[in-house]
Amino acid sequence: MNMSGSGAPPWKVAWITGASTGIGRELAMLLARRVETVAISARSTDKLEELASTDPRLHPVPLDVTDAQAVAECIGAIERDAGPIDLAVLNAGTWTLLDRADIDLAAMRAGIEVNYMGVVNALAALVPRMRERGSGHIVIVASVAGYRGLPRSAAYGPTKAALINLAETLKSELAPLGITVSLVNPGFIDTPMTRENPFPMPGLMPAPAAARALLDGLEKRQYEIIFPRGFVRAVKLLRILPNRVFFWYVSRFVMGRSKR
Repeated sequence: MNMSGSGAPPWKVAWITGASTGIGRELAMLLARRVETVAISARSTDKLEELASTDPRLHPVPLDVTDAQAVAECIGAIERDAGPIDLAVLNAGTWTLLDRADIDLAAMRAGIEVNYMGVVNALAALVPRMRERGSGHIVIVASVAGYRGLPRSAAYGPTKAALINLAETLKSELAPLGITVSLVNPGFIDTPMTRENPFPMPGLMPAPAAARALLDGLEKRQYEIIFPRGFVRAVKLLRILPNRVFFWYVSRFVMGRSKR
């Protein structure tokens, strides 16, 4: 799966946020077979330590990504102890379903602070270091929920839309500096977070398979990495529908399903 040509891993030190469960956890275990050091971060110390016990290359670094100073100190500590971070997978996220017309300030603020500002806090510390070295790979994990506004996702979808826009901006700006940017837009993945969804999830994908698809895309240095491909490509069509058709479709099909 490695596309570097020499057979050697393209990275020596990787850092993953949101690594205690789901895609982050599965990706950490895959990278541990290829990378010298994989720093794993999340708020759950117990889950990180349990994961780290499975492989000596996994190093737990508990972190709240909403704390900008803590994020900067975390990145500094990783680079001090293990060396420059070659690959940063910014995967931490939170998800809250909102009922129709429910403007929940706490949920919406949490979405912004974790999903969006959590990434920005990491970028603020990572980009100057990578720029000085002239190398690095930044991975922003968004979602197909960011393609267009969908029912019950007011606390989630807008944060992912912001991440998609941010990745597009950074892709052009950072490439001349030697920094690679990848955007990950998953569909429904079987994780503790999605298991609480009270509606059908088309194309639901196991987390291990999702992590393999993500790593394959990273090793090929793809910009946008999507999985499961069939479902995500179908959702992509919503982006090009005229508004009249899009809102008819949402009202006719999506709203009905979201009530189940």
